[in-house]
Amino acid sequence: MKKTKILTEAFRDRVMGLFQSPESEPLTDDQIAKALALPGPARKQIRTLLEWMVRNGEIVRIHQNHYSLGKPADLITGQLDILRSGNGIVQPLDGSVEIFVARDSVGTAMPSDRVVVRLDPGQVDPETRVRRTGKVIRILERSRRAIAGTLKATPRFHYVVPIDPAYTQDFYVADTKGARVGDRVVIQFTEWPNKHVSPEAEIIEVIGPESNPSLDTLTIIRHYGLRDTFPAEVIREAEASPDRLANPGNRRDFRDRFIFTIDPTTSRDYDDALSLETDTRGRRVLGVHIADVSHFVRPESPMDHEAQVRGNSVYLPDKVLPMLPEQLSNGLCSLRPDEDRLAFSVLITFGEDGVPVHAEFCKSLIRSRLRLTYEQALALLQAEGPGALPEIKVSPDQRAVLSRVHRLAQQMRQRRFAQFALDLDMPEYEVIMGPDGMIADIRQNLNDISHSLIEECMVAANEAVDRELSMRGFELMHRVHEPPTPEKLEMLVAQLTEMGFHPGDLSKRKNITDFLNSVRGHMFEYDAKLATLKSMKRALYSPQTLGHYGLAKKFYAHFTSPIRRYPDLVVHRILQALLTQRRSPYAHGDLAALSLSCSRTEQVAETAEKNLLEIKKYRFLEQQIVRRQPQVYDAIVVRAKNFGLFVELTQLQVQGLVHVSTLSREFVNYDERRQVLRAGKVTFTLGDRLRVFPARVDFDKRQIDFAVVDDARIAGAPVPKGRPIGKRQEAQRRQKRRQRRR
Repeated sequence: MKKTKILTEAFRDRVMGLFQSPESEPLTDDQIAKALALPGPARKQIRTLLEWMVRNGEIVRIHQNHYSLGKPADLITGQLDILRSGNGIVQPLDGSVEIFVARDSVGTAMPSDRVVVRLDPGQVDPETRVRRTGKVIRILERSRRAIAGTLKATPRFHYVVPIDPAYTQDFYVADTKGARVGDRVVIQFTEWPNKHVSPEAEIIEVIGPESNPSLDTLTIIRHYGLRDTFPAEVIREAEASPDRLANPGNRRDFRDRFIFTIDPTTSRDYDDALSLETDTRGRRVLGVHIADVSHFVRPESPMDHEAQVRGNSVYLPDKVLPMLPEQLSNGLCSLRPDEDRLAFSVLITFGEDGVPVHAEFCKSLIRSRLRLTYEQALALLQAEGPGALPEIKVSPDQRAVLSRVHRLAQQMRQRRFAQFALDLDMPEYEVIMGPDGMIADIRQNLNDISHSLIEECMVAANEAVDRELSMRGFELMHRVHEPPTPEKLEMLVAQLTEMGFHPGDLSKRKNITDFLNSVRGHMFEYDAKLATLKSMKRALYSPQTLGHYGLAKKFYAHFTSPIRRYPDLVVHRILQALLTQRRSPYAHGDLAALSLSCSRTEQVAETAEKNLLEIKKYRFLEQQIVRRQPQVYDAIVVRAKNFGLFVELTQLQVQGLVHVSTLSREFVNYDERRQVLRAGKVTFTLGDRLRVFPARVDFDKRQIDFAVVDDARIAGAPVPKGRPIGKRQEAQRRQKRRQRRR
């Protein structure tokens, strides 16, 4: 057995190399042994090796004892993502349906590895819309991404615990490179022979003590390979950009129009502005003016290459990593008030019913006359009387334009939802960081009418650009959102039913829209929307016109944020090619590669932000425990298990466990199908609202334990919360206990 294992590890790759050659054909065991020039003893074991590879799904045995790679339809190549459960999701490179890989079928593959998956039997149809399952049979390319973690030690050796919960294994390190136990370090993977031993790595950077919260951001930057500095040649190019401002080219001059911006209070990169005019027929003409980044960032230039690699700006809680150097993002391209700026304008003419009847596109020269924050815009829209807000210097005419844009935006919004767009707006909370790297405050951001005004105008411009280019036969990077799979919808219906809803058939978008409308104002509205949101697919970029399911749009692209998103810059260049009657600068293969790359960088940015926020929230809760000043939070039961309840804090948006031992010392009963946990005389189910406080935080395992409380519980008296069991249910439970005793 030991020799067979050695043979397996030594010759497996060589055998696979025979089958992967272009001229490969089915081979017998004798032919394989001869081709590999195996010695006599090894030849006797080659059949054992081949049978092991067949069982492992790497090759197949065909007629007359010949061996070959499996049928192409069985094998899918893609990039692996690993969930916290240890299960994996492979995103096929051909854009087909993702493949679920169970934890015990991942092998020694790690996050972001490029792998080959063999589909399980009966799942070889690439058009199927249900989740496919399979097994990783080969690692084509290891991710070269560095891994950040914390150095730990046993009496015999040192190891690193990754900060990313997607890495389910610790890494053995032979040399600490001067790092101390408890330091955050960056490691580079070296080898992982098999799943029975730990993967090995080398320390390449020592960041500093894990206990120092000010190092959290740098740790995340290193772990996700985010770029926090610009190369010297990019800076030189950015510094020379003012020269391009002196040569604006052929543009329409809109500087005499009232153009304004609405942005967050802390924003400095204003990439969109609005105007509203009336044409000769009395129709409204909405102007959406976007910073003309393409004028400054030329294809194949150092700045363009850097922007493409970054893909997007990254917004971390205490640091912004811009896609473009500050000279452009906060300077020349930012549509600051009272400064001449180059823009790409979309002029959309609307009928009285809010339906667009015509769209025009042009390069322009603009001058913003007014900069508003969302709070100021909301105050102006809600204020009564012309002199109600003297601190905001806005003329009556300007205020009237703002109100007219708001009314148009409301028309567009109503029309969009009438076409069954999904209303999945969720409460959003902004984390305010203190100078010590700890959370100073958490504020709720309301999606009010000032936000929806901007959102609807941007959606209208994005749709208009995509429709124009698509109808003119130009390929582009679409922003696509595919419908959820039937399996996901079935799971959603089951979950909503457990909450007490009767959602019906959700296979049609209209029914989902009707259901979401029906739960508005319901005590479980948040729960229902969260479950629906989790059943949806991710929005991605694609050269295919697949539509946007959530927005209910057939044509949709990203055009309105070229300062912070590379796909928008690509679309700007394609639109410019249309306007100047030239061929598109991008072939289909270019767009496919860019779509895949930008989808990936967007996902990395979102994951980095999410994980850093999670670290900050864990520190915030741990600090309360250390200081013995736990705060009480509102929580929702999101999952029930036989060992306790998983709850989510609605304000902090973190999940943790309320262990069953903290709920009752009496009899416990768990109904897995209905997701119901009975502890003593209290029953808990999905959607229950609880009051909890943090009891334990485990950074390495990313686990938080909460305890259910009220005022008495804080003083030390356990008071379980939940829905009391009625007398009839209590009598039935006693009867069952008596029957078991018999």
